[in-house]
Amino acid sequence: MHALNKNRPLRRIVLASAATVSGMVLLLSLKPHTSPTLATASTKSPTTSSGSSPTPGSSSGTKTVTGDTVQTRWGPVQVRVTIKSGTLTDVTAVSYPQDNPRDQEINSYALPQLRREALAAQSAQIDTVSGATYTSDGYRQSLQSALDSAGL
Repeated sequence: MHALNKNRPLRRIVLASAATVSGMVLLLSLKPHTSPTLATASTKSPTTSSGSSPTPGSSSGTKTVTGDTVQTRWGPVQVRVTIKSGTLTDVTAVSYPQDNPRDQEINSYALPQLRREALAAQSAQIDTVSGATYTSDGYRQSLQSALDSAGL
């Protein structure tokens, strides 16, 4: 006798349901358990400007460095930092997602908050802005690359 006998419709329903649940469990167990990493562009564009060019080993002068462009899910993020006497004095978002009104809305509150945090922390170890996770991650990575290029 076959398990899916037409004389027993309830058995067929139970077996079909069990197979569906088993399939769903298997599919859900295959999802990655780590967050996806963001691809970063390998183009570094450090620039020194405005004021004196600091000599190696000297921490005086003003130095402006642009970090890597980080590709996020919603678009590229890139920051420029200004360092004066070894202190982070300014952080500017050079490029960020702004293709649609929602991107503009998110970044209008996220970028100033990220800037304040970076200036307060004097490093790239800043918190993620809720609702702007991808922009925050890209901002943090670009900021770190700029700080690395500047020697901080």
